[in-house]
Amino acid sequence: MKTIIIAAISSLLLINSPSFSQNAHFTTSGVIEYEKTVNMFALLKKQINKDNEAFYQPIYDQYIKNQPQFKKLKSTLTFSDNKTLFTPVPDENPSGNFFGNNVMVSQTNTIYTDLQTKTFIEQKNVFEEVFLVKDSTRKIRWKITGETREVAGFICRRANAIVLDSVYVVAFYSDQIPVSGGPESFTGLPGMILGLALPHENVTWFTTKITNLIVDGKAILPPKKGKLTNNQDLFKTLLNATKEWGTYKDAYLKAFSL
Repeated sequence: MKTIIIAAISSLLLINSPSFSQNAHFTTSGVIEYEKTVNMFALLKKQINKDNEAFYQPIYDQYIKNQPQFKKLKSTLTFSDNKTLFTPVPDENPSGNFFGNNVMVSQTNTIYTDLQTKTFIEQKNVFEEVFLVKDSTRKIRWKITGETREVAGFICRRANAIVLDSVYVVAFYSDQIPVSGGPESFTGLPGMILGLALPHENVTWFTTKITNLIVDGKAILPPKKGKLTNNQDLFKTLLNATKEWGTYKDAYLKAFSL
């Protein structure tokens, strides 16, 4: 009897705790709001080298005196029936300075993902042209760790990976949202990615709000505008367009491939 009473009291304490009451249910449809944060000082500093420092260094020095260190952008992820739609929110404060068109800072992708068939349709803005990329989702070899972190009220587990051969990725996902989606093109974990960091690229995406609501999966529609292509052909197009750019092309190719 004593054991039963102790167990009952423990259950009541758990149910009434804030973390349990908030995350006890499983969210299978709704809208997630992300905030993308770019460390502009660190990102732009990398562009300066011995060949261009006479030109870039004064511009950079002026930039850090007059501009904020972190650029913040917003996006949403609508999800239901194992389908997701990642949509950038237009920038309310677009940069009009010399560094304002850096591709890593821009949000160029609207991505529809069918997690069941592991395919996606992506509308991608590349310079002055719009492409409609249809292909299989990226296969990411995630390594799940024992580290946890709270994101938007959800306890998330950390996972690490390498994409594009050299880009280190840290993700925080919650199995309280049993949908294998995430921001941009990052998927493949046993729960929704609520936090994502590319530490060496100086950029993160973290959830600021989750709205749990019933979304009709049929209402989640892929983008339709753009020149039809796939990942391989788009990369060839980008290589050809930047073949005269020397090493400057590397940052653009990486940013457009993420």
